[in-house]
Amino acid sequence: MSGKSSITHHLSISGMTCQNCARHATEALQNVSGVQRVRLQLEPGAADVTWEAGIEAKPSELLDALDQVGFKGTLEEPDVISGMPSRSGGFWSGWGVNLAVGLPAFALMMVGDWVLDLGTHASYRLFSLLLATAILLISGSRFFKGAWQQLKRGQSNMDTLVSLGASAAYVFSLWGWWTGQLTHLYFMETVGILTLISLGHWMEGRAGAKATSALQSLMQLAPQRARKRMGDGGMQEVDVASLRLGDLVEVRPGDQVPTDGVVIEGHSSVNESMLTGESMPVDKSKEDKIYAATLNGQGNMLVRVTGLGEETALARIIQVVERAQSSRANIQRLGDQVSSVFVPIVVLLAVVTLFGWLFWPGGMQTVADTFQPFLWTTHAFPTVLAAALIHSVAVLIVACPCAMGLATPAAIMAGTNAASARGILIRDGVALEKSGTITALAFDKTGTLTKGEPGVAGFEKVSESISEEEFQSLSVSLAEKSTHPLSRAIARHWSTVESNKTFSFEKWTEKAGAGVEGAVFESDRGDLTSSYRLGSLKWLEQSGVVMNGDDTFHHNWMAKGATVVGVAKGKEFLGFIALRDTLKQKAAAVVGRLLASGWQIHLITGDHHRTGQAIADELGLSPGCVHAEVKPEDKASIIRSLQQKGERVAYVGDGINDAPALEQADLGIAVTRASDIAREAADILLLKADIEAIPEALDMARATLRTIKQNLFWAFFYNAAAIPLAMFGFMNPLLCAAAMGFSDVLVIGNALRLRWRSK
Repeated sequence: MSGKSSITHHLSISGMTCQNCARHATEALQNVSGVQRVRLQLEPGAADVTWEAGIEAKPSELLDALDQVGFKGTLEEPDVISGMPSRSGGFWSGWGVNLAVGLPAFALMMVGDWVLDLGTHASYRLFSLLLATAILLISGSRFFKGAWQQLKRGQSNMDTLVSLGASAAYVFSLWGWWTGQLTHLYFMETVGILTLISLGHWMEGRAGAKATSALQSLMQLAPQRARKRMGDGGMQEVDVASLRLGDLVEVRPGDQVPTDGVVIEGHSSVNESMLTGESMPVDKSKEDKIYAATLNGQGNMLVRVTGLGEETALARIIQVVERAQSSRANIQRLGDQVSSVFVPIVVLLAVVTLFGWLFWPGGMQTVADTFQPFLWTTHAFPTVLAAALIHSVAVLIVACPCAMGLATPAAIMAGTNAASARGILIRDGVALEKSGTITALAFDKTGTLTKGEPGVAGFEKVSESISEEEFQSLSVSLAEKSTHPLSRAIARHWSTVESNKTFSFEKWTEKAGAGVEGAVFESDRGDLTSSYRLGSLKWLEQSGVVMNGDDTFHHNWMAKGATVVGVAKGKEFLGFIALRDTLKQKAAAVVGRLLASGWQIHLITGDHHRTGQAIADELGLSPGCVHAEVKPEDKASIIRSLQQKGERVAYVGDGINDAPALEQADLGIAVTRASDIAREAADILLLKADIEAIPEALDMARATLRTIKQNLFWAFFYNAAAIPLAMFGFMNPLLCAAAMGFSDVLVIGNALRLRWRSK
C-alpha cells in the first residue's frame, strides 16, 4: 500500500439535463491529468473526483474542464455520511419541480382547450398567457441555462432545440394574443413541450439510477465501523478509516468483514456472493484470506488487516466496473460523430421547414398528401404562417441527439453492472465488441479446466487379505504425515473413511522421491511385526515387494497420464492408487456447452502429450485441438498460430503465468480470485473459481453488444423517421415532445433488460 493517500474533491455541477450531459461531464473530468476516478450523480448534480496517490490535486483544472464542455462546477464540502456533496434530493429537486408545476398547468390547459373549448374567450386566453409565462420561467429556466452555457462556447445540445422550440411557440402565441390575428394560441403547446420533455428526463434519470444501482450497492457494502484489538488485549469499536495495516480486528457471527485481511484465529463460513456471485459460503480458517464487505457466518474470527481503502478487493472491483462504464466502444464513434453535428443539422431542417411552408406551401402539402394514405390525417392550420411555425417547432422538438449519445454507454453501464453482480468483470466496451467476433477458445489446462493439484482418480485392491475400507484407511495413515503433493492428495481424498481396523505407526519414515514406510512393533518384545509401504512401484519392487497379478489397471491409468503408486504390507502387494490433476466438476459440461454453441475449443498444457490427450478425451476434444508440452512463454505463440489461420481467439487462463497469452489473444479471459483482479492483461475476469461462469460471461458480453446495436438502430431509425414526419405535419409539437422523451427512456429501458437476465 502506498504511503501517500489519494485526495478526493467534491463538486456541484449545474447545467446537466440528461444522462448524455452526465456522460460528457464525466469524460471531461476523467480527461484531466492525474484524475484516477470520477463518480458523478446526475441528480442532484454532484461528483466525487479522486486524484491518483501522490499527484498534486488541482481543483481549478476540474472546474475549467467542466466549463469547456458547457457546465458550471463549484467545490463543495462532502456530506459526512455519504461522502458526496450535500445537496437536496428527491422528487422536489431537479426535474421533479418541473413536473410539480407543469403537470397541473398542462392538465388545466388541456381541459380548457380540448374539453371546454375556451380557446376563443378573452379571459381564458389571458389566463393561458399568464400560466404559460410562469411555466416558461420556472420549467424552461433549466433548458435556457443549459442552452446559454453551450452557446457561450459555440456549442449546442438538446437544450438548444427545446429552448428554440418552446420559445418559438410562446413568442408566436404572444404575438397572436397581442394582435388578435390567431384564433388558436399555442400556449398549451408551450407548456406541454416543457412538461413532457421534463417528464422524459425524470423517467430517464430514474432508469439511469437503476442502471447504476448494482455499482451503488457495491459502494455501500463495506461497513464503517470495526472492533479493533487494542494493546491491552481489549476490544474497541473504531472507524474503519482509522485502521492501519497489521491491526487486529474481531469479526463476530453475522458481521460484515470491515477490511481485507488474513484469519489468525478462529474459523467460520463466509458469504462472498457480493464479490464473486458464488452463492455457497466459503469455509475460512487460520491463514485464509478474507475480504471487505463479505458476510461472516456463525463463527468468531480474529483477522489481521492486509488491505484498506483503495487496496481492498471490493475497491478494485468497483474501479474495474467504473472504468468499463466510462470506456468507449469503437461502435460508439458513429453515434458520437452524428451527435456532434446533429443540432446544427436539425436547426437547418427546421429553417427549411419554416421557409418551405411559408413560400412553397402547395409543394409541401403535396408531399404530405402523397404519404397521407399510408399514415394518418394531418391537422389543418388557419394560416400559412401558423403551419410553417408549428411544423418547424415540431422538427426542433422531435429530434433527439440524446438517444444516439446514450445508445452505447447505457448498454455498457447496465451490462457491466449486471455482469459484476454475477462475479464477472468486463474491462471496457472494446472487450464487449471483441466478444462478438470470437470463433475459438483456447484453454489453459492446469488451474483452469483442472483443479491444479493431484487427486485420487481411481484405485484397485488386488489382495484378499484386506478390505477396501482397510485399504483406504491404511493409505491415509501412511500418507497423512507427509507433505508430498501425492501423499496429501491421498490423505485428503479418504480423510472421512471409517474402517473397523485402524493403523497407528510407531515408526514412520519418508524416502525422498520414493514413498513412505510405517512399522508396527509388538509392545512386549519390541520386535517388528508389520511393515507397510506407500510409494512408487519401482521402489516397492526394489524393497522386495512381489508385484504379481493383473497390471491392467496400471497400464490403463498410465495411458491416461496418471501417476500410479502402490501399497504393500511386507512383501505382499495390496493394490494400486492412480493420481492425477483432475478436471473441475463442471469442466466437461462447460466445454460441451461451448462446443454446442459453435466455438472451436483448444487445450494448451505443459504436460506430456499422453496426459493432455487423456484430458481432451474426457472433454470430448479431438487430437488436433490439443497442444501439449508447451512452455508458459510459448503459449502466446500457439494463440498467434491460430490467429494466422483466420481464427478470432479467446484465451482462458488462471492469470498466474498466462499474461503473454492473454495479451496476444483477441479476447483474454482470466479465471482468478478476488485478491487478484488487478490483472491488466485480461479483458474479462471471472471471480468465480468455477469455470461455469465462462459461457455466462461470453453470453453476457454478446448480449450487451447486441443491446448496443439495438439502441443505435432505434436512435437512428427514430430520428430518421420522426424528423421528416414532423416536417410535413404528421406530428404536432405535443406528440413530438412525448416521442422525444420516450426515445431516451426506450434506449435506457432496453439496456436495463440486461439486469434482468437469469443468473
